[in-house]
This record gives sequence, C-alpha cells and structure tokens, in this order.
Amino acid sequence: MKKQAVIFDMDGVICHTNPYHSEAFRVFFGKRGLSPTEEEFAQHMYGKSNKYIFSHFLGRDFEGEEFSALENEKEGLFRQIYASKVETIPGFLPFLDDLKTSGFRTGVATSAPAANLELIMGTLGFGPKMESILASEHVKKHKPDPEVYLTSARNMGMKPENCLVFEDSFSGVSAARNAGMQVIGVLSSHSKEELPPCNLYIEDFHEVNARIIADLLT
Repeated sequence: MKKQAVIFDMDGVICHTNPYHSEAFRVFFGKRGLSPTEEEFAQHMYGKSNKYIFSHFLGRDFEGEEFSALENEKEGLFRQIYASKVETIPGFLPFLDDLKTSGFRTGVATSAPAANLELIMGTLGFGPKMESILASEHVKKHKPDPEVYLTSARNMGMKPENCLVFEDSFSGVSAARNAGMQVIGVLSSHSKEELPPCNLYIEDFHEVNARIIADLLT
C-alpha cells in the first residue's frame, strides 16, 4: 500500500471542546460588558483563530504583547474549565490505533495554542502516535489558509493528495480543500449544509475505519 496520511484538527474533532470554549469566552467577554449569543459564537468563534475572534467581538485588531495577554487570559480560562473534563469524541482512540496498525502516518493540526494541545494530548496520551504536531504558534497564516496542512504534509514526508483531513468548521474544511487534500467533516458543531463540500461526513469515529480511509485516498 502506498504511504497515506490522516491529519486531525483538534477542537471539535478529537474533542468536543467548543462548549467549553464558549464558556471561557462568556467569562472573558462578560468582564468586558459583552454577552455574545450562541449564534454569534457559531458564526464567529468555532474554527476561528483568536486574532479573528478578538478583533470581531472587541472591534479592533490586537498585536504583539497586547494580543498575547488577551489570548493567555482567555485560553487560561478554557484550560481551567476543561482540565477535569477532557474526553474524546467517541471512537477516536480506537480509530487512531486502527490507522497506525494499518500503516498510516498521522498528525494533528490545530488553530489552538500549544498549551491547549499539550493539555489534551497529555491527558489522552496520543502524542507519540503523531508524526506531525502543529498548533497556532507554528504557522504564520491561519485557516482557511492551507499553511498548517501543507506544513503537516511536509513534516510527514507526504504529498497533499495522499493526505486526508478530519475537520469540523467552515474555515478548517476550506483550509484542507485549499491544500488539495481529501476531507471528512465531523458534525460536532455544524451541519453538512453549513460546511463546504466534504468527501464524507461523520457524527463520530465509530463510523469510519482504516479501510474506508484507504479507499477514499485511492
């Protein structure tokens, strides 16, 4: 079998973290007299970088130390809320084991800060099974730009056409498609109609196996 790779987004794909990010953002924005609705979060938070989220809800761009301070505050709130609740979307770890047994290279590519990835990866223990691990600090351009997925492919020694991505957001699916990769949409936060076209859609990882992935990449 030719070498093939699977790359996972993290929030909404490996773990259903979005409700906890919402909770952290509610506290964060509440301190600033704002109370975004769930509809606004769905449009302007899920799958978006913190730079975009802060600029959208706070009404201006943030750079350098000012941005870092805001991000550290918000992501610290998230980790505090989520640390005792880390769990995967059903079937993820057995599916990952199936991929590794079948010879796939695997990676994680998230728009979240590395500290969030380390919390989740450390709790669940899947880090050693990944040939590429990328967080927001590791790229200059965020999704829907394909940089994080193209870099993942290079890290794994793979061509983009031999890579398949699991994503849950509009910007994430767009990034994978812009990279020239196959995409499976995980319907944790959005419906099929709210995402760009994907090769397949799943509710959780019990619906896929290594053979299905190999067939999609053939």
